[in-house]
Amino acid sequence: MAAKKYAVLAVTSLGALLSALNFSTLIIALPDLIRSLSISLLSAMWIMMAYMVSQTVMVLMAGSLADHFGRRRLYILGMLIFTMVSLTAGFVHSALWLITLRVLQGMGGAMLMANSAAIVADWFEPHELGRALGINVMVVAVGQIIGPVLGGWLTTDYGWQWTFWFNVPFGIIAVLFAVKVLGLSFQGTKTGSHAFDMVGVASYILAVSGLLIALTWGAIKYWDQWEVYLGFVTFVIFMPVFLWNESHAKDPILHLSLFKNRTFGFGNISAALLAISRMAILFLLIFYFQGPEGDSALKAGILSIPLAAGMLVFAPISGWMADSFGALLPTTLGTVLTVVGLVGLGLDIQVHTPYWQLALWMIIAGIGSGLFNSPNTSNIMNAAGVHRRGEASGIRSLTTNTGMLISVAFSLVLVTQSIPKPAMLAIFAGTVRGIRHYQAKGSITGFIHGLHLAFLVMAFIAVLATILSVLRADSLRPHGSRSLDSIKQPRL
Repeated sequence: MAAKKYAVLAVTSLGALLSALNFSTLIIALPDLIRSLSISLLSAMWIMMAYMVSQTVMVLMAGSLADHFGRRRLYILGMLIFTMVSLTAGFVHSALWLITLRVLQGMGGAMLMANSAAIVADWFEPHELGRALGINVMVVAVGQIIGPVLGGWLTTDYGWQWTFWFNVPFGIIAVLFAVKVLGLSFQGTKTGSHAFDMVGVASYILAVSGLLIALTWGAIKYWDQWEVYLGFVTFVIFMPVFLWNESHAKDPILHLSLFKNRTFGFGNISAALLAISRMAILFLLIFYFQGPEGDSALKAGILSIPLAAGMLVFAPISGWMADSFGALLPTTLGTVLTVVGLVGLGLDIQVHTPYWQLALWMIIAGIGSGLFNSPNTSNIMNAAGVHRRGEASGIRSLTTNTGMLISVAFSLVLVTQSIPKPAMLAIFAGTVRGIRHYQAKGSITGFIHGLHLAFLVMAFIAVLATILSVLRADSLRPHGSRSLDSIKQPRL
């Protein structure tokens, strides 16, 4: 039995590794993608965000569907979709086709994310769960270390296509490994027909897409265009529709009653806020290294290693701390260190800032992420209880993904408001040194000013995450959170 559960942990960790590699290798390749396909910055942003939007929407359905049809089956299907799309994506040369394929890839990634933590929680006892999830987080950190370097090397020497193709052999191995270890037998926790919440899915897609379109379009183009107005109006109309539907639907994709448990609710909200703060660091520094600094994709990937190194070292330590002393200590320390790292970057970053200073702040922020993630996840999953793990895992992934999406769009807004529009693409494509000197000087000055603003705003958001994390109930005691199974709630 012990060997079996660690084999399960290895399977889910491999899926987590591929998901982390997929994101970090592509983000490093975005400047090359812009140059190679001669596409706009807006198109490049949506090639990246299409995966995240699709994953965020699907992750709600994936967690719920897994409770009905089996977590193992959905996990394996997700890996299969992820691998097939990775093979296809490298052959297309159209931004529209890449966006479409990234949507499909996001659906596969959602099936992995939504079920990974729930499968691990099924096999490990509550007092072991923190360490097990710590290993998952550690593997993600490995992916975040390898990803930028691997993506930089593949992009520099072979082209952006290989940031997709490298997934294929590992994906095939992962599928075969998962079938052998997990099997294809049913492992649902509910019976009966599943009423598909079409209104919930549609309203969420419209609301989130409208907000992201408005933010990215306004930041990259102009704020007084009808696309921006339409995006904001769509968000304002359909987000209330989504929330109303989820509170009244017979079988909603998001059970809002779960948030009545403070441990569960505050844990998820603090994770979303920290995801907003944390994602901005990698996203902005990649363009900083390849734009004003003029570094290659490979060098930019190497320079970003300290951000994930801290997470790699401290993720298993934080799991042990949570199992031994409760979630409050590592999660609070993690959010505080994230604030310190962001403030340091916000005050320190300039053109040609000594690298050791940037590396120091990245390491501190990375340690913060490593300390926070696994204890917070363990706290959430233990609070959810056995019968709600599929939903809880899906909601955890939803809140984190939503935070990452908002981070990309919001960071773009904060940074680009100080950059002259004609020179903006040059900075984000890494070709700023090829434009006229006076344009480059003004653009880089504006970009650095935008970085200061973005990092300091993200630090404030991390402070909010700290407050909410501290306020979660029963966090002072190990495994002290009352399970949602034990809390009397309305029938869902």
